[in-house]
Amino acid sequence: MSNKKALIVVDMQNDYLWNRRKKTFSYNTPELVNAVNSLISEFSERGDDVIYVGQVFPNIITNKWFIGFSIKGTSGAEIYPDVDIVSDNYFEKNLPNSFTSRSFKSFVTTKEYSEITVCGLDLCGCVGATAKGAIKTGMAVKLSEAATGCRFGKEKANRMKKDLISLGVKIIK
Repeated sequence: MSNKKALIVVDMQNDYLWNRRKKTFSYNTPELVNAVNSLISEFSERGDDVIYVGQVFPNIITNKWFIGFSIKGTSGAEIYPDVDIVSDNYFEKNLPNSFTSRSFKSFVTTKEYSEITVCGLDLCGCVGATAKGAIKTGMAVKLSEAATGCRFGKEKANRMKKDLISLGVKIIK
């Protein structure tokens, strides 16, 4: 593998961050967006890649009724407007692990990253699952705690961090 590094920004979308979001998504939007944007700036200034991934469910009636968020073609599925966009590297997924997206996995594999840093939403969901997926590829993985939201309690968050650390993920502040 090369010495290339990338930042993966996961699920920083309107339905999770804007004022009209469901109450279950209780993130501190300004704080989280500022932390994510700081990482984006840091990676971009170093010349490292920044990759955006969105959770997007097919626009079918059952998804509208039972899921109700991140539906393809809706404004809620779009990247939150205050998130800095510094590249066209955007991929959609409909499962928590970004590596289940063929186009994402192919892109990352082709780039031969030696290390990735993951941030965004949610520690106990897609960010954690993506970190686990990256470990399986053999890359070194860091997870930015400051730039990762978690809507679950501290006990569940701590279990996830412990699990990730046991797999080889480095938790950074």
